[in-house]
Amino acid sequence: MESHKKTKPGAQRSERKAMRNTENNERPVSGKVVATYQVPNAFSTPEAPEGSARAAEAADGFQFPRWKRALDLTCITLALPCWLPLMFLVALGILLVSPGPILYRQERIGYRGRRFRCLKFRSMKTNAETRIHERYLEHLMHSDRPMTKLDAGGDPRLIPFGQILRATGLDELPQIFNVLRGEMSLVGPRPCTPAEFANYGVWQRRRIHAPPGLTGYWQVNGKNETTFSEMIAMDIHYAGHMSLGMDLWIMFKTIPAIIRQVVGSRMAPSTDGTKQNCS
Repeated sequence: MESHKKTKPGAQRSERKAMRNTENNERPVSGKVVATYQVPNAFSTPEAPEGSARAAEAADGFQFPRWKRALDLTCITLALPCWLPLMFLVALGILLVSPGPILYRQERIGYRGRRFRCLKFRSMKTNAETRIHERYLEHLMHSDRPMTKLDAGGDPRLIPFGQILRATGLDELPQIFNVLRGEMSLVGPRPCTPAEFANYGVWQRRRIHAPPGLTGYWQVNGKNETTFSEMIAMDIHYAGHMSLGMDLWIMFKTIPAIIRQVVGSRMAPSTDGTKQNCS
């Protein structure tokens, strides 16, 4: 009969610890144990408990909260008789007044750093200069002044009724398809461009911890009357407190906010024609 050799408790704990380190953090190489380290990722997702129902969803880090996705699809479906004919009319209007593509596509930074092609109705003439907007945004990021729209007083680069599209937000209506594809939500921070994101500080990058949206907390709380830092702070606040109730509250306040924006754009003084929307 084979005898069993007793092991001291301290030795057992050391042995179990060594096994855990080997399984979790280390790999054997040529008889030696070499520690491996995971490079921290700004877009990493908190680990889900093993065996949980959400473990698979959390693996890629890009899944929206289920309640948010359900709200998006429900609202889009119920509002289909409203937004689909409106989208058709806007597309027809652009086709009649300006030669060129109806839609404008631009790469944006989405939820947790995921890049996607954001859709908008084209509100400017083809081959229009866009560097002006980039320089203006860079100025706003480093100044403490309200984010006034560049095209508030008119812009010769805009197509006929292009200013109306921008003031009412109708130019962003095609982003409903971004929502349907799971790249955006109806409510959330506005998606930024890669060039803008590259200039963010570490704390500012926390705004991408919420899915980007067509409307959001910033849009209904001052929008172009706020500074860039205030916008970032509002987006981060939303990212940390987003809920079904908050999304419904933001949706309810969106129409009055758009009306105030349209009235404000009509009262804005004329400009020298070198301005463009900053949103």
